[in-house]
Amino acid sequence: MNESSAPRIEINLAKIAHNTEILMKLYRSKGIEITGVTKGICGGLEIAEVFVNMGIKTIGDSKITNIIKMRKANINAEFMLLRIPGLSEIKSVVKYADISLNSELSVIQSLSKYANKYNKRHKVILMVEMGDLREGIMPKDLHSFIEKVMTLPNIDIIGIGVNFACFGGVKPTNNKMRLLAELSQEVEKKHHLSLTYVSGGNSANYNWFMESNNTMQVNNLRIGESLLLGRETLSRLPIPDLYTDAFTLVCEVIESKIKPSVPYGEIAQNSLGVTPQFQERGNIRRLILGIGFQDVLVSGLTPILDLEILGSSSDHTVLDAKNVNIQVGDEVTFSVNYGAMLSLMTSSNIHKKYLKMI
Repeated sequence: MNESSAPRIEINLAKIAHNTEILMKLYRSKGIEITGVTKGICGGLEIAEVFVNMGIKTIGDSKITNIIKMRKANINAEFMLLRIPGLSEIKSVVKYADISLNSELSVIQSLSKYANKYNKRHKVILMVEMGDLREGIMPKDLHSFIEKVMTLPNIDIIGIGVNFACFGGVKPTNNKMRLLAELSQEVEKKHHLSLTYVSGGNSANYNWFMESNNTMQVNNLRIGESLLLGRETLSRLPIPDLYTDAFTLVCEVIESKIKPSVPYGEIAQNSLGVTPQFQERGNIRRLILGIGFQDVLVSGLTPILDLEILGSSSDHTVLDAKNVNIQVGDEVTFSVNYGAMLSLMTSSNIHKKYLKMI
C-alpha cells in the first residue's frame, strides 16, 4: 500500500503529542503519573515513541506480542502487561515485560518459576476487585494473598491497582478511591511494603480527578483513550484543550448509484445473522465503501459529511448520500470512537498514514 491507499487511517502524531503534554501536566499537578496505554493502537511504534518523547516512563499494553514488538524496536520505556498473563505465555512475559498486573496465585507462582530460571526479578501489581467485576482479588482476601506471594522468589510486589468502567461500567468515585487509598496504607503497614504504584484506574478517572481536592495515595492512572482521542470515558465528553480528531478514517467510494431504499424480495438473515430492517425513503443515492466489519467496528464511525451509514457486511459499508454529490473514486472521511480505532489499528488491511503537523 502507498500513502494514498484507501481505506486508510490518518494519525496525527502532533495532536497526540499535544494531548500527552497537557494530560501529563494536569495529572502531575496532583501527584499522579500516567502509564501510556498502547493496546488501542496495537502497540503502534510511532505513537509509543511520541509518548516516550513527551516524558511518559511506563508503557502499558494488554498483548505481550505488542510489548515484544516495542521492546525489539528499542522503545525506551518500562513495559507493563495490563492483562493477567496466561499460563501459556509466562516465559515471554518474564523475558519482555517489566511489570504485570495479577490476581491469580498460580500465575504469579509460574512467573516466579521462570523469573528464577532466567535470573530476573519480575514486578507485579496486584489487582483488587472493587465492583466492576473484571479482574481482581476480593479485598477480604488481599492480605492472605500477599503473604503467599511474598514467599515466592524473584517476585516483587510493587503496587496494587483497580479497574473501573471497562466491563461493568462502574464509576471510579471518590469513595472507591478512598477505599483503595486506605487499602494501600494497610498493605504497606501490615506487610512492610513500600508501594510504588497505587493505580486508581484509567481514562474513566478524569471526572474524579477534576472534582477531587485530594487524590490521597493514588499516584498512577493507566491512560489510553484520553491521550489518543481526547475524551473521558464515562460519557465520552471531550476534555478541554485536547484534540479529539487525531484519528481519521478515509475510505474510497467503489459504487455510487440511485437505488431503492428498501431491499426487495423475500428477506432472511444477513451476513451478521440478523434480519435487517430499513426505512422506506424512496429511491436514494447509495454509496458503497470497500470496508466492512472485518476491519472496523462500523457502529463506531461517524461521517464527517452529512451522510448516513445504512449498514455493512464483512467487506462493504453502505451509506445514504442524502444531498451530497459523491461519485466513484471520491473519498469519504469518518471520525472514530475507541472501538473503531482499535479495530482499524489492529487490521493489517488498513493503511496507517502518520501526520507530523497539526
